[in-house]
Amino acid sequence: MTPQVTRTAPVFRSFDEARARAFYVDWLGFDWTGQVRVFDGAPLYAFLRLGAFHLHLTEHHGDATPGSTAMVHVDNLRDWHATLPANPYMRPGLEPLPWGLQMEVTDPFGNRLRFLDQADGT
Repeated sequence: MTPQVTRTAPVFRSFDEARARAFYVDWLGFDWTGQVRVFDGAPLYAFLRLGAFHLHLTEHHGDATPGSTAMVHVDNLRDWHATLPANPYMRPGLEPLPWGLQMEVTDPFGNRLRFLDQADGT
């Protein structure tokens, strides 16, 4: 029997909570839904969500490799792209591909999110 998958959550390596919050929450609009530190001063493990997409960030050595990539399927990418606040460090464009419209962003730790709108066939 095959298990029923109910949700996935890529795990990205992170090194600085303030920078992570600025990028994911303040700029991209993720919700920071929770976090765990086993003790004061311990590395952070955080839970984020953007719509139905869940993402975990970890400062724990060995949990994840910096420079990873996740593909996130979205609708209305053009509209969302137009509403992103100005960011002096990143101005992502929209890239038409044979399989949809894509916007790629790189977080402060070298991880990439590729947002793909397959309904936009330009």
